[in-house]
Order: sequence, then structure tokens, then C-alpha cells
Amino acid sequence: MVKITFIGAGSTIFAKNVLGDAMLTESLSDADIALFDIDEKRLRESELMLKTINKNMNNNKAKITTYSDRKESLRDADFVINAIQVGGYEPSTVIDFEIPKKYGLQQTIGDTLGIGGIFRGLRTIPVMLDFAREMEEVCPNAWLLNYTNPMAILTMAILKETKVKTVGLCHSVQVCVPELFSYLGIDNEYNLEEFQWKIAGINHMAWLLEITKNGEDFYPFIKEKALEKVGPHDDSVRFELMKYFGYYVTESSEHNAEYHPYFIKSKYPELIEEYNIPIDEYLRRCEKQINDWEEQRDNIIHNGELTHYRSREYASYIMDAIVTGKPTTIAGNVLNTGLISNLPKNCCVEVPCLVDKNGVQPIYFGDLPTQLAALNRTNINVQELTVEAAITLDKQKIYQAAMLDPHTSSELSLEEIYNLVDDLIEAHGDMLPKYN
Repeated sequence: MVKITFIGAGSTIFAKNVLGDAMLTESLSDADIALFDIDEKRLRESELMLKTINKNMNNNKAKITTYSDRKESLRDADFVINAIQVGGYEPSTVIDFEIPKKYGLQQTIGDTLGIGGIFRGLRTIPVMLDFAREMEEVCPNAWLLNYTNPMAILTMAILKETKVKTVGLCHSVQVCVPELFSYLGIDNEYNLEEFQWKIAGINHMAWLLEITKNGEDFYPFIKEKALEKVGPHDDSVRFELMKYFGYYVTESSEHNAEYHPYFIKSKYPELIEEYNIPIDEYLRRCEKQINDWEEQRDNIIHNGELTHYRSREYASYIMDAIVTGKPTTIAGNVLNTGLISNLPKNCCVEVPCLVDKNGVQPIYFGDLPTQLAALNRTNINVQELTVEAAITLDKQKIYQAAMLDPHTSSELSLEEIYNLVDDLIEAHGDMLPKYN
């Protein structure tokens, strides 16, 4: 019997997708599923929901157990799924947005890079290191499937500081080409099964490096159609990056608006409208999610007829491939052991990976186009310094991470960034460790 532990199981909708998928996968259908969350109410809600799916879709073959002791939930696990949000929407995410606003620094999502991503990482790394060290003790052979952002920062920290077998998982590579075709308005004209493509880079800034149709280069047509698209529209930022740097980026325009110094600028406020940039978007999404959950709860938790259909989430496919040996390929976030040869060693890269009984095996890529590697490095600088700050508790590295962040440094002076970091450390209080 396979044991799957879900840390952050109070994320009910995501738990439904990942664990519901597992129950619908033959090799995982009789799994021992261990649920852990610090929010007991949400944990119980997820338990009720999963037991209903187990009954309706899986003949009660899975064993579902909740735990109040995290270490015990991890004991003897084969797979650990991480979906935590340290500090939640309130107070932490609100702090990440509201204090920078006092300095005139605007953000869209703030969960991956920028000042919001830095502090989200600093809050989360200590918690993840704690349970990773528990994994080393009670389930040393388990695979950690990390879904929590900031993906590159957290995955890098775990892989550098522990012996836990870890891969970071994200949706952006899976949806990249379908989204591109949709934004170009050609999604109903072409069958994606006729296309082949290649993607590599870093999380949320990987690149669609090649795309062919029946062996013919399709990029010239894509670029021609993109130039015809009149803005502002929902993918304006990505199309602009493609126009000037030559390639389409995997993650959304609202994310990429804050990964670069070109788009959110107080000196040029008209760019916000020109590129259709949704300032404070993550705050709105969180509030909507909270409100929607209040309306959805009864229909999901107390719906005795609840069903599930296997999603595109990577987790069940990875677990199935490792258990059965039936190979699959994914886009995984892993340490750069020369996989992308013109990015720094031991940063976190997102590359194709083969998965089978040997686990998750990254595939060598080689060099990225020089300009794309350069853009990636601007984000890697921040990621590496944030990880070093969390591991060494050296406050100077937090300042330096913020000072090297592309968006923050394009808007604020060194002194302003220094003061902003101090204000955020004070506001987050006990959510952060004490720095030297």
C-alpha cells in the first residue's frame, strides 16, 4: 500500500484535485492517505470531502486519516505533497502588498519574485525545512512534490539544505501553448496534437524555445499573429517580451509584469493601461476565493453525490510512474546540475524530466539563447540571495535580494529599499525568524 501525505490539506479544492486523481489511478487507489493542516476546521472539511469521493468513485479502497501531529502524518510516507501558505491571506499577504504601496511600489501577484515573493519565501522556508528534516527521519525515501510558491526559492532551499528527494511542480508549462493559441484566437483552428514544442528556463520564466507543426517552424506565424493583436489585452506583457526578446514566456502577463523592470513604473503610469496590468490582482483573487468558498462549502463538503474526474495535475502521474515503472514526462523544478549550461550551477531550473521507477530524472538541455538566460539570471540573483538569507539568517542578504530585484530596483532608491525591508521585517514579526 502506497502512503501519500498531504501537508496543507486544508486547501480543499486542491486536495480534491490531487488526491481525487490518486484515487482514480489504479496503482494509487488503495493508498493510505494522511492529511495534515494547522487549521483543524479546514482539515475536517477536506476529510469529509475526500471520504465522499472515496465512497462514490473508489469503493472506499483508500484509507483516509487526519493527523494533528505532522511528524506522525509523515511517518513511512512514500510521497509527500506540499501545498502550504505560511501566514495566509491575512495578515501576511496583505502586509506584503500594503507596506510596499507606502513607498509607491505596486505589485500584481507578489508570490514568486519581487518584494512580496522575497518575504513569502522567507516565511515559508523555515517551515518547509522543519518538515523536510522530519521527512529525513521518518520517511527518508519519500518524494516531496512541492506545489507551494515561490516555487524556485523553496525548491532550491530544500534541495540545497536537505537530502529529501524533491521536485517542484507548476501549471505554467502545461498551459503555455494552449493559452498562446487562445490569446492569438487560433485555438479552434489547429489541433495541438499536430504540434511539437520545447520549453526550458526557470519557474514562471521558462521559454517556448521551439514550436513546429508537422516538422515546420510555426514561430514566424505566431509572431505575425501577435503583431496583429491590438492592445491592451490580457497577454500584452508576454507579447511585448516576445516582440523584443524573440520568445514567448510560460507564465502569465500579470506575473511577468512584475518580474521585469519595464512594465510597472510610477514614472510612466500610462503603461498600466497600455499593457492591461492588474495591480493588486492577488489580493482580489484571495478575497474572491475566500468569498467563493463560503458559498461552495456546503455543495462540496456536504454533497453526498460529489464526484471527481482526473485532472491534469502532475502529482498522480508522477506517483503512478514511480510505483509502476510506466514512464511519463513532466516539466519539473530541480537543481541545475549543468542541465541548462548558461545558468548558474545549483540554481533552480524548470526542464523536462523523465519519471519512472528511478524517480524524477531531469533531462539535459544545454544553452538557452543568450538574452533569455540573461533575463532568467536577473530573477535567479534574487532567488539565491533569499535562500541564503533564510539559511544563514543574515539580514544583509535580504536587503541585497530586494536591491537586486528587477522591479523593486527600477522604482526605489537603495535607501528606500533598505527602509522598506526593515518595515516588512517589523510588520511580519513572529512570522519570521530573528535575523543577524
